[in-house]
Amino acid sequence: MAGRNGRTVRDLRRANRTAVLQRLYFDGPLSRFELGPATGLSSGSVSNVVADLVADGLVEEAGSVDSDGGRPRTLLRVAPGSGHMIGVDVGETRVRVELFDLTLTELARAERPLEQQRYEVEVIVGHIRDGIDEVLAGAQVPADQLLGVGIGVPGIVEYTPDRGAVVHGQTIGWDAVPLESLLRDTSQLPDSVRYFIDNGAKTLGQAEMWFGGGRGARNAIVVLFGSGVGACLVTPEVERGRAVEWGHLTVRVRGRRCRCGALGCLEAYAGAESLLDRWREEGGRPPEGTDEETALTAMLAAAYPSEGSADAVALSVLEETAEYLGAGLSDLINLFQPERILIGGWAGLQLGARFLPAVRRHAASYALRYPAEKVAIELGRLGPDAVTVGAAILPLADFFARGGRRPEPVPEGPAPAWQTALEERAPH
Repeated sequence: MAGRNGRTVRDLRRANRTAVLQRLYFDGPLSRFELGPATGLSSGSVSNVVADLVADGLVEEAGSVDSDGGRPRTLLRVAPGSGHMIGVDVGETRVRVELFDLTLTELARAERPLEQQRYEVEVIVGHIRDGIDEVLAGAQVPADQLLGVGIGVPGIVEYTPDRGAVVHGQTIGWDAVPLESLLRDTSQLPDSVRYFIDNGAKTLGQAEMWFGGGRGARNAIVVLFGSGVGACLVTPEVERGRAVEWGHLTVRVRGRRCRCGALGCLEAYAGAESLLDRWREEGGRPPEGTDEETALTAMLAAAYPSEGSADAVALSVLEETAEYLGAGLSDLINLFQPERILIGGWAGLQLGARFLPAVRRHAASYALRYPAEKVAIELGRLGPDAVTVGAAILPLADFFARGGRRPEPVPEGPAPAWQTALEERAPH
């Protein structure tokens, strides 16, 4: 039965379960007494919801605390072993697969390096499939216990009714790759386990907003600085974030050719791949036969040696890159006026605090004064696993949105009207 606002009893029950689960997840352990003001629910509703969640095995007791003159209050928390998620990062140098429990404690991981074959679709699909099998076997977790598999990928993700998530990764040579259906066709996972595929910058942003430097901000931008660059915009209107192809903003007319084929993109100047290319073109000597992460480490050591003279070319290229990155951030500041900008990704973390003051200075000089004075530009706090953590959050967020219930099997036909009516009228 629907109320005046169109919400059914079932919708309200799901919303109440979601509210309690999320408060326990982010702020727990909490007592039933504390859950009332934290969720806005009545004490009776809290008691009913908690009893329901405990019966489902999602919530468990976590000790007790003294109350003011009364009996000790029992603390509650989300049960870590009540669900599992897998997060996958399809990165520039490796495919990383991690298995987490419901509280995002890592249980197992697998890594597959990307070398000459890099972004061949069959190779990536095989790495994801084999990595999933490896972490499940290593932690001895049955596949049917998974809430889902989240995957962060480079490029734009389109959701189609017939092929699921399709990836348009122009910079990596992926033209409408039906990644979800390819994984479904070759994986041993049961059909009940869903894939959640999204842009890697968005999964990074999801992680930083839930657990990192974005907590508490209503309007933030999380930048992924790796081989290329991307960004995730989070606003009150887009709470879960939206990936923006910031790396393909034109910063120089008729400039360097980008991996996407266009001229003058920010990524052609500020991404790690272009940074190393420019060092090489101007006479630098990146180590041969190494991946980008190792080469960038060598470049930093050359530009900022612990002793001896610095490599002037490496230093000049890094300083120019800081200016391009700052100018690119100024566009984000002017367009979206964020409270915070967080810089993550393996290259951003490598460049780290040494790079940040110059980036801040250039961003302020190129941006409008008022929004530039309001924004804080910081490094991300979650380290190199942030994309996999954020990818695992995708199925977790979906689980919470459904009130902590797993997806039900899709019936072959519509449910009888009497069954729908009974479900909607079921007591709280």
